[in-house]
Amino acid sequence: MTTQTTATVQPTVQPATQTGGKPTIRFYGGPLVALLPLAVFLGFCIEFFVVLKAFDMGVLAMAALSALLVTALFVRTDGGTKQDGAVTQDGATKRDDRAAKRDGAASSRAHYWNAVYAGVREATPIVILLLAIGMFSQLIKSANLSGGFLWIAQHVGVSGGLLSALIFLFVCIIATATGSSLGTMFTAFPIFYPAGVLLGAHPAFLAAAIVGGAIFGDNLAPISDTTIISASTQHYSGDRRSTADVGGAVRTRFKYSAVAGTATFLLLALFGGSGSGSVAGSAGSAGSAGGAGMTGGAAFANSAVAADPKTLLMLLPVALMLGTVVLTKDLYLSIILGILSGAGVGLAAGILGVQDIVSVKDGAPAGFLFEGVNSMMSTVILVIAVYGIMGVLQASGLLDALLSRLGGSRFGASARGTELIIMVGITVTTLLFGGVTSASMTTFGKVCDGLGQRAGLHPYRRANLLDGFANGLAVCIPFLSVFVFIGSSLTSGYAENGVVAVSVVELSAHMVYPALIFLVLLGSVLTGWGRIYERGIGE
Repeated sequence: MTTQTTATVQPTVQPATQTGGKPTIRFYGGPLVALLPLAVFLGFCIEFFVVLKAFDMGVLAMAALSALLVTALFVRTDGGTKQDGAVTQDGATKRDDRAAKRDGAASSRAHYWNAVYAGVREATPIVILLLAIGMFSQLIKSANLSGGFLWIAQHVGVSGGLLSALIFLFVCIIATATGSSLGTMFTAFPIFYPAGVLLGAHPAFLAAAIVGGAIFGDNLAPISDTTIISASTQHYSGDRRSTADVGGAVRTRFKYSAVAGTATFLLLALFGGSGSGSVAGSAGSAGSAGGAGMTGGAAFANSAVAADPKTLLMLLPVALMLGTVVLTKDLYLSIILGILSGAGVGLAAGILGVQDIVSVKDGAPAGFLFEGVNSMMSTVILVIAVYGIMGVLQASGLLDALLSRLGGSRFGASARGTELIIMVGITVTTLLFGGVTSASMTTFGKVCDGLGQRAGLHPYRRANLLDGFANGLAVCIPFLSVFVFIGSSLTSGYAENGVVAVSVVELSAHMVYPALIFLVLLGSVLTGWGRIYERGIGE
C-alpha cells in the first residue's frame, strides 16, 4: 500500500467512538470484572517469572487459559427473560420461569465463550506463521551457526572493549538468524561470556552486550515471534482481514535498529573493556587477572560448542530468507526457500545429516522439522489464550471504552500524542508482564491498533513502535525483567576460572542497546522521523 509521510499530508484524527456496539457479556461485580483474566494472568506471570524465577513459556500459556476459566465463573447468568402471556396454573408459571433462567444462563455463558472464540479466530494467521517459522529457526540452531562465530572469535586476536563490541555483533546476527532472544542468550553466554571476561572484557558490559544482541535480533528478525505479533496485530483501516506484512515492517524499522545498534557497538568498543565502567574495580579486576597473557584460542578452548568455520555457510540460507521476505513481502515463501536452501547447504557441507531433518531417536520423533514445531507449542497456546482474553475485553465493551477515553484525550488528538500514549502503554504493559514481550505485545496490540487507526498511522509505524518500545527500557528494569534475571543467572558458575558473576543491578545499569533503541524511537516520535500514514487518511 502506498504511504504518505508527514511532509506531504497531515491526517485528521478520527473521532473517538465505540466500534463494538453494545456489550454482549456482563459480569457479576460490574464491567471492570472483564479485567479479571488479565489480572489472573499477570498474577501468574509475577509469581513464576519474578518470585519463583521459573522461566518457561508453558507457564504463561497455562496462566492465560486458567484466567479464562476463572473469569467464566463471574459471567452474569440472570439475563433470561420471563415468558409473556397469560398463564393459568401456578406450576406452569414456575416451570416457565425456571426454564427461562436456565436458557438465560446458558445463553450468557455461550456469549462469553463465543467472545473467546472470536478473539482466537484473529490469532489463526499468527499461529500458522509461528509453527512454520519454528522449523527454520530450529534448522539454524541444529546447524550450530554459533560455532562459526566461535571460530572467528578464536582467530580475530582482539580483547577488551573491541571484543565486547564484536561479541555484540555476533549475537545480533545469531539472534536475527534464529529469531529467538532467550534461546540465543542460552546459547551465547556459555560460549562468549567466560572467554570474553578472560580476554579483558568488562563483565557487566559483556553480559549486557550479549543480552542486547539477543534483543536486537528479536526486534528485527522477520522470523521472530515478537516481529510477527507486532505486525499481525496492526490492521489497515476499514479492513480487519488485512494486516501489516512482516517484510514491510522489518524494512521500515531497520533504520531505528541500525542507529541504536551502531551506537551500541561504538560505546561497547570504547567502554566495554575491563578497565572501564562503574564496576571495573571489582568485576573488571577479576576478569583482567584471570585473563593475563591469555590468547583468544586458549580463552575459548573450553567452550561446550565446537568451533567450526563450515557452519558460517548457513548464513547463505539466512540471507536468502531475509532478502526474500523484504523484497517480496511473502513470509511463507521466504520460509520455504530458507528451509529448502538451508537443508541443501547443510547436507552438502556435511553440517547436517538426513537424520537431522526428520527421524526417530529412541522411539521419539526427532529432527529440526518436528523440534521446530514442538518448540513453538507453548508460544502458540499463549497467543491463542491471550487473543481469547482480548475477545472477552472486546465483547464486554471495556476495550472500546478504553480506546474512546484514550483517543478522546488531549494526547489522542494528534499523531505525536497518540504515539506517546502507545509508548507509555506498551512500556507499562511489558513491565507488568515481567519483560515477556510476546505476551505484552499480544495484550496491548489491540489498543495500539485502535489508537493508531484513529490517528491515521500506518500499520508499519504502529508495529514498529509497539515492538521497539516493548524491547526498550521495560526490559532493563532489575527484579522485573526476564532478560535481566536470565542474563544475570547465565553469568554464574565460572568462579573457578576467575570469572565473576554479574548481579541483576549491575547488568541492568549496563544495558546499552535497549536504552538506545528507546531513545531513538522517542526521538522519532518527537521529531516525526519515519512517521508514515495510511493513504487517504486526512486527504
